[in-house]
Amino acid sequence: MKDNIDTRYTADGLKVIGVDEAGRGPLCGPVVVGAVHLLAPVKGLDDSKKLSEHQREALVPLILANSIWQVYSVLPCVIDEKNILYATLWGMGRAAGKVFDRLAGEKIVLIDGNKLIKRFAREEAVVKGDSKSASIAAASILAKVHRDRIMKRWALIYPQYGLAEHKGYPTDSHYAALALHGPTPIHRRSFRLTARPEQTTLF
Repeated sequence: MKDNIDTRYTADGLKVIGVDEAGRGPLCGPVVVGAVHLLAPVKGLDDSKKLSEHQREALVPLILANSIWQVYSVLPCVIDEKNILYATLWGMGRAAGKVFDRLAGEKIVLIDGNKLIKRFAREEAVVKGDSKSASIAAASILAKVHRDRIMKRWALIYPQYGLAEHKGYPTDSHYAALALHGPTPIHRRSFRLTARPEQTTLF
């Protein structure tokens, strides 16, 4: 990562905990949160969406070996009960708290996006943080890989939905499967589970 903002904080003696999520947009499955404090640099870190599945998988053992980390999954029933934003921030607080408690000294929690967790004394929301902070990038990779593995396991139980391919995101094939088979217990009932009708023009 060319410009790593973590160094601004480590130069001031702060220990950085990066936090990111995977799975806010899908129609089913959990939202998964990663929290990472890097103990040593990991080469090749970047926004998980810019990396191939193979690259993400290859980075996971390097991140685990060189960090204090935590991954936390928030179930669809919690998402439906609380709403996706609350569920995501709640999960971020749980994951970051586990890492926070294992670190001595002054710490700062960097959260990808524009919302604060509002649990820790020092927090900063970083828009597009997964391309600016090595800690957030590492967290995004752990969250993405962990969620993809969960969805591949669910695909074995519900093979008719194509979950291994789209991971629960709202694709045409996913909507078609929902129209044919209906929702499963892992679908988010608070989300729109039918495709929007195509708009037609009058002129």
